[in-house]
Amino acid sequence: MIISSIPDFRLQHDEALGLLRLEWITVVGTDSLRSSATQLLELARQLSVRVLLLDMNTVPNISVADELWLGTHWMPGIVQLPLQHLVLAIDSSRVHNQLAIDALHDLVQPAIRFESHYFSDADSAMHWLADATGRLPGLKAEWEAR
Repeated sequence: MIISSIPDFRLQHDEALGLLRLEWITVVGTDSLRSSATQLLELARQLSVRVLLLDMNTVPNISVADELWLGTHWMPGIVQLPLQHLVLAIDSSRVHNQLAIDALHDLVQPAIRFESHYFSDADSAMHWLADATGRLPGLKAEWEAR
């Protein structure tokens, strides 16, 4: 199911996989990142998400102030979710955001109870997540039809 309740994100939920997939769709800046991230955390709680796929290739460079906010306010909430897998799609050319992700991950490392996985793109991540389940063609068609 495509979810459009958070304006900065394009979201896809699959209840059978416990999956919430997102990509950043706001064209300019990250002024509303904190509000959207807060809404995302609440949505993930409501849906009892077990797999969170974040496409970081679409996110503009995260500011230091936003990185500090994410570390203080958002990451503690992420580690409280019933996550089994945090899947990050980020190309090796996105060095700034990769460093920010690594710092945030290290910040909450002792509290992490889920596995973290890195892929260069969201399509590869989706293949890894859903190919063996038979759900990939439907999820892919739904995502592309958005």
